[in-house]
Parts: sequence; C-alpha cells; structure tokens
Amino acid sequence: MSKKRRVLIAGESWTVHSIHQKGFDSFTTTEYAEGVRWLREALEAGGWDVTYQPAHVAARDFPFEVAALAKFDCVLLSDIGSNTLLLHPDTFVRSKVLPNRLDVIRDYVKAGGGLVMVGGYMTFQGIDAKARYRDTSLAEVLPIQMLAGDDRVERPDGVAPRVKNARHAIAAGLPRDWPSLLGYNRFAARKGGTVVASVGGDPLIVAGGFGKGRAVAFASDCGPHWAPPPFVEWDGYAKLWQQIAAWAGGK
Repeated sequence: MSKKRRVLIAGESWTVHSIHQKGFDSFTTTEYAEGVRWLREALEAGGWDVTYQPAHVAARDFPFEVAALAKFDCVLLSDIGSNTLLLHPDTFVRSKVLPNRLDVIRDYVKAGGGLVMVGGYMTFQGIDAKARYRDTSLAEVLPIQMLAGDDRVERPDGVAPRVKNARHAIAAGLPRDWPSLLGYNRFAARKGGTVVASVGGDPLIVAGGFGKGRAVAFASDCGPHWAPPPFVEWDGYAKLWQQIAAWAGGK
C-alpha cells in the first residue's frame, strides 16, 4: 500500500472588525472567516492528508525545523504575509531569539520538499507591498521575480487564464481555457522557471526546481474573491490543485 501524501496548508483565514454607526450611537462586531474550503476539499478528494493552520495558528505553530516540515510532501502558503512567519509571538512580545521560519522552508525545499505559494492580498508582495516576500529567503526558492511594490492586478471585468504548456504535468488533462478570475499578483518567470498557464498577459502558474525540491507560484487565489464561484466550482478545479501539489511534492 502506497504511503498517503501529506500537505501542510498555512493561511487562508482572516478576522474582520466592523464599526456600525447608527446616528449618535455605534457598536462593533468581529467576524472570523476561512477561505480554505475549496482547496482543502480538492486535495482531500485526491487522496491527500491535509493539515491546516489558519494564519493565527501558523503564527505560533508553524514548524521551526526542517525535520518537522519533512513529514510533509508539500507546504502550501496562501494569503499569509511574511511577517506572520517571521514574527513569532515570543519574538515580537518577549524578544526571544528563534529560527527564521522562511529560511527553514527554503532549506526544506532545497533538501527535496515541495512549496506552493498561492496569490492573494497577503502573498508575494500583496496590497501596499505588505506581504513582503520579495526580500526574503523564499524569493530564492520561488521560480519568479516579484515586483518591488504593490503587485495586485484587479480585474473586476474578469480575465480568463490560458494553458501555455499543455505537456507539463500540472496541466495534464485540463482544457486550454479556464473560467475567469477577478485578479492576481503580477510577477515574472525567472530563468529556468516554466510558465504553465498565463492570465492577462502575465504568468499565472510558474513551476521550477530548487536544490532537490520543487516550487510552484500560483498568481491568483484558491477561493473568493479573486477566484469567483465559476472558478472554484469548475470541474477542473480539483484536478488542477491535485496536480499542482503532486508536482511540487515530486510525484
């Protein structure tokens, strides 16, 4: 019996604080939400054992050692800024010296692990460049060149992805044209990186090797709002993410 593949997903969660002003009076409400459902269900349907760490959990519990990450075939970061992994609460609050977890991910991939970074407002550079991955060690790992500033491309009119390399394992069995997206992070493919699919004239999926491992950059989101219902409900959605994770994980 083959060993079940394991993936660690970090991110895809947020908290919204709202102020309700009603004339003279006001009150606040707080809502917690997760956007991982579609991705998680897609990978589980493909036989993956999924460990999920929402952003606030990953801040404390994301592994500090390559050996801990090596239990996973693939690590997937989605809409989680670099500060969440750099500034552990014990470092930020108590000034405790701890390992740089982005360096740990780099070393994990170099040793043979798989990394997938999924786009969003807190991925790559992100909104107002607050995700801040361009000058971290993950920039060495990803097969792309990130912009220096805010890298979002908002397309409320919708923009359809298109397969550029149909022979790549990530695109196997998928149609050339996919349902439209509502935005993405703009980046360029680095030398040695393979553009598997494009969107709006920019790369959507870039795959490449790093050391003994592999990394994939997916420029748009895995769920709303950039990935609207027609995309997450598309019959190719699960196959796409299963093949992204499988390729990154070396299968």
